[in-house]
Amino acid sequence: MRGITRRTTVAAAALGAAATLALTACAGGSTGGDELSDEPVTLTFTWWGNDTRHEITEQLIEVFEEQNPNITVEPQYTDWSGYWDKLSTSVAAGDIPDIIQMDEKQLSTYAANGVLLDLGSLEALDTADFPAAVLGTGALEGTQYGIPVGINSYTYMANLDLLDEYGVELPDDTTWTWDEFIETAQAVSDASGGEVVGSQSWGFEDGGLKNWLRQQGSDLYSADGGIAATEEDLASWWQFLLDSTDAGALPDPSATIEREAGGLAESFTATNESAFGPWWSNQVQALRDASGQNLVALRVPGSSDGSPYYKPSMFWSASSKTEHPAEVALFLDFLANSEDAADLLLTERGVPANEAMRAYVTPQLDEVNKSVVEFLDALGPEVGDAPPATPPGGGAIEDIIDQNTQKVLFGELTPEEAAAAFIEELQRALDDAM
Repeated sequence: MRGITRRTTVAAAALGAAATLALTACAGGSTGGDELSDEPVTLTFTWWGNDTRHEITEQLIEVFEEQNPNITVEPQYTDWSGYWDKLSTSVAAGDIPDIIQMDEKQLSTYAANGVLLDLGSLEALDTADFPAAVLGTGALEGTQYGIPVGINSYTYMANLDLLDEYGVELPDDTTWTWDEFIETAQAVSDASGGEVVGSQSWGFEDGGLKNWLRQQGSDLYSADGGIAATEEDLASWWQFLLDSTDAGALPDPSATIEREAGGLAESFTATNESAFGPWWSNQVQALRDASGQNLVALRVPGSSDGSPYYKPSMFWSASSKTEHPAEVALFLDFLANSEDAADLLLTERGVPANEAMRAYVTPQLDEVNKSVVEFLDALGPEVGDAPPATPPGGGAIEDIIDQNTQKVLFGELTPEEAAAAFIEELQRALDDAM
């Protein structure tokens, strides 16, 4: 969950990056010939993250260089807010990093403009231990542009301590419906006399919307990059939010918007002022640390129908213009398949998408992260096909959702009007990126 101001800034940056890329579009994508050079080779590697991630990644580079003394990996990193501007500037200058940490919402934009290498052309890169539904999240029209690093899934966090305090029974998340979820949330609100709300609100990012649409037999995007969501399905999502808010199961709209702007640490979930909340599974540890209470990840209500999906935390991608495809393949294979890399990464970039590496690191994890692995493994049989990739321009989605949710909550738009506006605004963003 990110603050409103930051989301707007990131969306604007994404649109700017798309425009820059469109001006520098080039044919490319496949580079064969995985033959290592006899001469010293330098690869550039760019990623976003915090200080912890930077330190771990530099350790990864050191281990790889020790094992491959002919290869030097030059680190280039920044935080999330400046990453995409920096990357699009590098692309415009023709100075594309060899290895790129890539986000799902940006993958198709960079792939469509010839920036990314077809990783299927790298003979030395093994993807056998990645489930098809996970590997498919990094493929566009059959071409593999990204190797998933970690996985997570959309969940509803439950605060077991609060449920115990107010005598509300934890529902069975393998069978619970949306109606049962709201009934349970209302029971918490009632039992606490309003001191604690049943659930934090939803409606501020695309994960919850995708799950809702998949439960309706639809999706946000179509396979050809169009908008698949209908006004009817979108309106039903916002209507349910409005009805649940009016019933007292969710917070007052003004409180919701205030907390949303404050990020994770100020959320109702982290401050123990809601018993449930929509979050990604990789946020369990951060929420537990912030709240000091016993939080567990539950399946999304009504999701025992193939609608859950594994979302990649990020991808490893590579430049289509790299002069060293063999060395790139070697480094990517190290990151994706090496136990030495897994020992350092653990779950810092998400629960490993590689099933063999996931099984390898699980005994090394603390109890919280083990519970997340168990949750994702148990969810596996219910996971459906990967959702269609976010098309170019789709990086603006969260800002569009956020604005329309606020207008619905404050009565400025009906759910039907918000649905129509959403489709119009998202289509405009997609068109502008072409």
